[in-house]
Amino acid sequence: MAPVIQLSDLCKLHPTPGQPPVLDGVSLQVQAGETCGLCGPGASGKSLLLKILCGLLRPDAGEVVIDGVRLSSAKASEWGQVQSRIGMLFQNNALFDSLTVFDNVAFPLRQRARLLRQRLDEAELTERVLESLRGVGLAEHRDKMPSMLSGGQRKRVALARAVVARPPIVVYDEPTAGLDPVTTAKIYELLRRERELTGATVLIVSSDVPALRGFASRMLMLHEGRLRYDGPAAAMEDGDPVVRQFVRGELEGPL
Repeated sequence: MAPVIQLSDLCKLHPTPGQPPVLDGVSLQVQAGETCGLCGPGASGKSLLLKILCGLLRPDAGEVVIDGVRLSSAKASEWGQVQSRIGMLFQNNALFDSLTVFDNVAFPLRQRARLLRQRLDEAELTERVLESLRGVGLAEHRDKMPSMLSGGQRKRVALARAVVARPPIVVYDEPTAGLDPVTTAKIYELLRRERELTGATVLIVSSDVPALRGFASRMLMLHEGRLRYDGPAAAMEDGDPVVRQFVRGELEGPL
């Protein structure tokens, strides 16, 4: 079976001349239904990799193939259809300040209908949006603006928006960044429930390595622009000393 996500020899140059590439020959394959956790030191290219995967940025070299569609040669309409199959939770939530909670969550459904030139049933849209908001415990806040919500609530709205269209591929960029431990636990529980409900292919970036290892069965680690580790979450401390030092948070070592 062909992988759902295939990245081949990706390279992205550093914006400052003379600096090493941010991504330097990264290759990766993800099968349908897999849950992959991506970690690594700061500025190792994790968020950049997600943006390239979603078509928000172009690599300087290498290939991105999603569901058999090659980014470098795809027509805009083809890639638009692929993007409609990807849900993304951005690190900073990226909610629209001028839209209500309801309209923020409804945005992907309306965008997908526009891209696919489909008629949008407003009653069905309303039910889907409210179902997604109920899933994150925020249905009663549907008419509020994002500025009226707490940081944890805004994160949950962004999560509801990422999954409302039930995309077969979901990408989470630091879903618990800046949240307290209790809210973090709630967010991961929501992610588990959504994964079990839809069986989506999941790629998640997080700096909370222990929580990430508890959520993802397969772990990836970027280091100095390259994929340093790709394997089971339970085996990250078994071999490479750089990977082991990062996972354990040790100050002394080769990292």
